[in-house]
Amino acid sequence: MQHSVKQDTLVGLFVATGIAALFFMAMQISNLSAFSETESYTISAAFENSGGLKVKSPVVVGGVRVGRVVAITLDQKKFQSVVTMKIESQYDQLPEDTSASIFTAGLLGEQYVSLEPGGMDEVLVNNSIIDITQPAIVLEEIIGKFLFKDNDAESKE
Repeated sequence: MQHSVKQDTLVGLFVATGIAALFFMAMQISNLSAFSETESYTISAAFENSGGLKVKSPVVVGGVRVGRVVAITLDQKKFQSVVTMKIESQYDQLPEDTSASIFTAGLLGEQYVSLEPGGMDEVLVNNSIIDITQPAIVLEEIIGKFLFKDNDAESKE
């Protein structure tokens, strides 16, 4: 079977388009597609347990992504996770008494930070610290408490 130059060129273009599409999908899935840095401000919150939260996890308000987690560090004095978040500048009206919680998307999904706006007139600014936090719910801890609670009840009988 003889191949023409036109056929070879079309097959090459088809393969190149497929590779480009796979690359684009991989970037979308891995959250690395945001190459352009939009204007933002930084806030942080301390949690007793940050669970499986990761850098680049979304930060949401009312189900809308308003930013991303940029760093997770350990406070050496209080032994708490300090989560640093970049919030897009268009969402600069979050009240100062906003609370932060770590939730899981679905039963086994990725974890994200949810911000619940308060009612104050003052707003969060660059390098603000959120004081009201709720730590991540760790499924293993809940199962362990449930199992040990049943064992304690049986041993008392």
